[in-house]
Amino acid sequence: MTGTLRPLDVVMLPDGRMDAKNAATYCGLSVKTLAMKRCDGNGPKFVKLGRVFYFRDDLDEWLRGNRATSTAQVRQMT
Repeated sequence: MTGTLRPLDVVMLPDGRMDAKNAATYCGLSVKTLAMKRCDGNGPKFVKLGRVFYFRDDLDEWLRGNRATSTAQVRQMT
């Protein structure tokens, strides 16, 4: 069915942590894009406890901080 919104299948731990796959889904990014942003320092805050985890609050903060009103503004942000 085209145009139908489905809830995201995101698994979050009780403390609000998500692994990279779930964090990417939550942000609407691919896992590879999120990893590239993590490596170049343009991504959300994360913790590395053997594996990489993201806290929902940090993802929300990062998403809010990357709002733009025009594509020209986006070019200035990068």
